[in-house]
Amino acid sequence: MADAMFKIVFFGDGGVGKTTLINRYLTGVFKSDSVITIGVDFHVKKVEIADKRVSLQIWDFAGEDRFRFLMPSYVVGASGGIFMFDITRYTSLRNFNDWIEIFKKGYRGDSDQMPVLMVGSKLDLEYKRAVSREDAFELAKEHNLIGYLECSAKDGQNVGEIFQEISRLMMIRAGLF
Repeated sequence: MADAMFKIVFFGDGGVGKTTLINRYLTGVFKSDSVITIGVDFHVKKVEIADKRVSLQIWDFAGEDRFRFLMPSYVVGASGGIFMFDITRYTSLRNFNDWIEIFKKGYRGDSDQMPVLMVGSKLDLEYKRAVSREDAFELAKEHNLIGYLECSAKDGQNVGEIFQEISRLMMIRAGLF
């Protein structure tokens, strides 16, 4: 029996690595052949954080435009969100404002305290970086997001930390920390 259950919604443009990151977290394995997510995928992972048993419901939302209208209904009941973009593709950050507005439409809590973490993916491709850490961090700060991290699903860099951080922040908000 879990002490807490949290719903986390992943969102961002298609091809930024949402599904690959989630699969790496769940299985510890990098799969480069992920197929396009249709609508939404749903996973559950049980973890222990600060002596509490936490059940994470991980909702992987499709990044293609044709599915965006569905997102507000999937965000209902979310405890937190993770906006992902590809550090090698500046265009994947350009749609941030659209994504955050769609997320806010479905989020029922206080939007000033909205627990959304911004994540830059594909850190293993640092040499192809198109978005500076500073620009991404500033955008996250400007929109009152709870933080900014970068990761690589390929080499595992910061994968666990992303889920630890969002879980810790959701636990604080829920009064469990």
